[in-house]
Amino acid sequence: MDAIDESVTPGFEKFTTVQNVLDQNKILINEINANHEARTPEGLARNVVLIKELNSNVLKVVELYKDITAAFEELANEPEAPKPDTPLDPEQTG
Repeated sequence: MDAIDESVTPGFEKFTTVQNVLDQNKILINEINANHEARTPEGLARNVVLIKELNSNVLKVVELYKDITAAFEELANEPEAPKPDTPLDPEQTG
């Protein structure tokens, strides 16, 4: 994957982090469901740990989205860069 210019798209790298956390959550949810269906004492006890991790990940995603939103709000509120002088008449370029 190509590097992303942070000056052009501030906060964009956080989308990758969000996706990684969401992928991890999918794995956790699958394991939680499997443990729940198996109804073994060990599996149900493990679900306590997994659910805490899942909850922590959800909070992390919320914080990342807040950061992304703040970065884009900052970008949207920046004054426009001055445009280079462009002549109105093409013959003025000579």
